[in-house]
Amino acid sequence: MAPRHIRNVIVAAVLVLAAGAFVVFGRGLWYPLLLQITGGTPSVAGVVVRYGPAARARLKPHFTQVGVAYPPKKIALLVFKRERRVSLWADGKFVRAYPILAASGHAGPKLRQGDYQVPEGLYRIEFLNPASSYHLSMKVNYPNAFDQRMAARDHRTNLGGDIFIHGKNVSIGCVALGDPAIEELFTLAADAGHQRIRVIIAPNDLRTGGAIFDETAPQWVGELYRMIGAALAEFPVWMESNSAMDVSGRFKTKAFR
Repeated sequence: MAPRHIRNVIVAAVLVLAAGAFVVFGRGLWYPLLLQITGGTPSVAGVVVRYGPAARARLKPHFTQVGVAYPPKKIALLVFKRERRVSLWADGKFVRAYPILAASGHAGPKLRQGDYQVPEGLYRIEFLNPASSYHLSMKVNYPNAFDQRMAARDHRTNLGGDIFIHGKNVSIGCVALGDPAIEELFTLAADAGHQRIRVIIAPNDLRTGGAIFDETAPQWVGELYRMIGAALAEFPVWMESNSAMDVSGRFKTKAFR
């Protein structure tokens, strides 16, 4: 094979790989533009009409099984970074869990824009995004008051933002749960009201062991983890250990012994 032909093949392969990477990781750039061109900007109501019936059909049996009316009055999402799991609680009962398909970073709070960290702390859902670059998403209110107070103490600025729980299986600094899971949570949030949702993000499940401390973490992280631990204490871990997650992320109930 001639050297020029080999070079052309290599260049073509690199271009194909680059294009593929842009389609996957550059979705946040091209997808909103596509929506503008096609005039297909969706709404929360439209998303619920489209995905709601199937999402409710998957969710409601879990609510029925634990004796919680749908839609519930209170919702909590417990996000465990090390375990790569999100546990859904409603009205004081564990409903089900979802595997985290992608999340960047390591143990420790988010400190600044571009550190690729998933935040840690006690949050709320600010709004639902039906036009997400990652299918559907829910905006987490990072930075919250605690994040801003610690940043002022450390003289940090540019804390970053745009933290979402979303679909697909790629993420940088957010929490990706896949499309079926986000359809369920998005529908639940729309039905119950996103203002009813608490989001607790922890480095690991503090109900079953001590916190993972990253060696580069700031001194105040101990205070943060005490706050997170106290919040998690409202959700008994034995209610979750009564089940086993299968590969789809659904829990299969097991009898107590």
